[in-house]
Amino acid sequence: MALTAHSTIGDWLNDPTGGPLIRGLFAQTGADPELLTPVLGLPLQQLVAMSQGQLPQSVVDDLVRAANGGEIPEDDTSEGWTEKPTSGRFAGKTVIVTGAASGIGKATASRIAREGGRVIASDIAAEKLDALKAELPDADIVTVAGDLTQQEAIDAVLAAAGDRIDGLANVAGINDDFSPAGETPDAVWDRVIAINLTAPFKLMRAVIPVMEAAGQGSILNVSSEAGLRGNASGNAYTASKHGIIGVTKSAAFMYGPKGIRVNSVAPGGVATGIPMPPHMSEYGSGRLAPFQQAIPTVATAEHLAASITFLLSDDAVNINGAILASDGGWSVQ
Repeated sequence: MALTAHSTIGDWLNDPTGGPLIRGLFAQTGADPELLTPVLGLPLQQLVAMSQGQLPQSVVDDLVRAANGGEIPEDDTSEGWTEKPTSGRFAGKTVIVTGAASGIGKATASRIAREGGRVIASDIAAEKLDALKAELPDADIVTVAGDLTQQEAIDAVLAAAGDRIDGLANVAGINDDFSPAGETPDAVWDRVIAINLTAPFKLMRAVIPVMEAAGQGSILNVSSEAGLRGNASGNAYTASKHGIIGVTKSAAFMYGPKGIRVNSVAPGGVATGIPMPPHMSEYGSGRLAPFQQAIPTVATAEHLAASITFLLSDDAVNINGAILASDGGWSVQ
């Protein structure tokens, strides 16, 4: 079978032609091929997103050509997992999605839109929001660019949604510098808590009255494996993700009787290229490294969107207050 961009990284490494090509690429960059161990089940194409712009699409195309005598064969997308949108699952529903310009948020917004929903796509990156809308010209997507740590941005999202809000997906988030509590700077703590915990809470507070009036609604807050354990990230990020689980459980208890379901997804390793601060804690990074290397597998943004949209949808009618570890089994290690 020909190697393509959709062939898994593991298939490439195990192939007598593909293996040397991949190892040669890593040798050129000085990176250790062992870094690929958690992502062996992902398609080669995913390296573009994971590289945060350092690996252009042209490099993947060149690898595929080199493995196939200079040609790019037709991609066999039947290998592995393929996203299968459910037609009409969100028909007639308006769903707010934050962090919609990239990564998990973009994959979530795209899937809801393709399943018939009206999406209020919010992010600080206006150009990337415009790109999302351009990719789905027939979908009902309203973009709202703004910083959700500011009240005026939250007000703009609510104004764009109008009188009906069926769902809210709080996806936007940032990582920290891996610093332990004794080192965490005020600036890191304040920014991470503001984006990862305070902004999602304020959006929940804003949409709940609309959902109460309708007698129904679904809220999904993205936590993290770091919301389930202490050895997945630094102090600020871990605190923010534990906090969002607390907010989720409290709201699920308070508003369940009013027809509002509130759940959370806790991702493990995800190939989204989430930006990291320029200065990482040396001690924290060293302490976390062996535990992060034990991640059993890395998911794609589309994998997480499948989990998120399930809990947001009416398919999860009897699920409230759940914390779904969508982590490839990391949480049971």
